Parts: sequence; C-alpha cells; structure tokens
Amino acid sequence: MVGYAKKFGESEERWSLLGLLHDLDYEKHPEEHPLKAVDMLREMDFDEEFVQAVAGHADRTGVPRTTTMAKTLYAVDEMAGFVVACVLVRPDRSFASLKPKSVKKKLKDKAFAKAVDRQQMATAVEELGIDMNEHIETMIEALRDGEERLQQQGLSLID
Repeated sequence: MVGYAKKFGESEERWSLLGLLHDLDYEKHPEEHPLKAVDMLREMDFDEEFVQAVAGHADRTGVPRTTTMAKTLYAVDEMAGFVVACVLVRPDRSFASLKPKSVKKKLKDKAFAKAVDRQQMATAVEELGIDMNEHIETMIEALRDGEERLQQQGLSLID
C-alpha cells in the first residue's frame, strides 16, 4: 500500500495502516472476514472511507470499491502474497532480480500458488485502471523497498 500511496500522492501512513489492519479479524473469524474487522474499525472510530476499503477487499461482501484507496487495497491484497511466493522459489530469493515477466509466467502456471485467484487479480487491475505489467512492477518495487527497510531492523518478508 505504501508503494501505491507514493505513486498516487496519498498519505503513506494512512495507506500503510490500511494494509496492516485490513485482515485484523482473519485469524479469529475467517468465516466472517472482513465483516468483523469492519465492526472493529468502526468501534475504533476509523472513518468510513477506510472502513469501506476494508469491507470491499473481499468479493463476498458485495461492497463496491468506489475510491482509489479501496481499489488499491483490492489490487494489492492478492498480488502481494503472489509476488512474495515468486521470490521464495527464486534461487537468490531476492526481489532485486525479480522481473514482471517472471511473475506473469508464474500467473499462467495454475499449479503455482494454486489457491490464488487469478481472475480476482485481473479484475482488480482493471478496476484500478492500470495494466498488469505496471501493477506487477509497482508491487515488486514496493516489496523490494519494504524488504530493505525490514532488513535494516533485522527482519524479513522472505526469511
């Protein structure tokens, strides 16, 4: 979300917080996700744009994604995990060497990360109004930057 906040000139702090909190109910309430999170965020007085973005990131809620923030969360949610999975199978386990072409090749391989909904990712980029190559490139750059920040703290997305 931070990569897109930078790209769209939005608040990195706010969009980062959305990325961190959107699944806050998933572990305890997977069947009710994200509706429990929506209730929790309202109880914590998060604004309605933020809450609606969380509600809309799951197709089963039927909540339309009407803001750039909501459309971005929807686009980033599945793709972030998919790009990390692509890095994990690379010999160097590095975002630095990962290219959009490699991610697109893995998207075509239905056996790779088979639980990932490829149609959802296609719909998401269409809603956001960007092409898949641009989305993948933005995701790789953002995850690479995030990984560098984490490593400075002795942490990692991939280790």
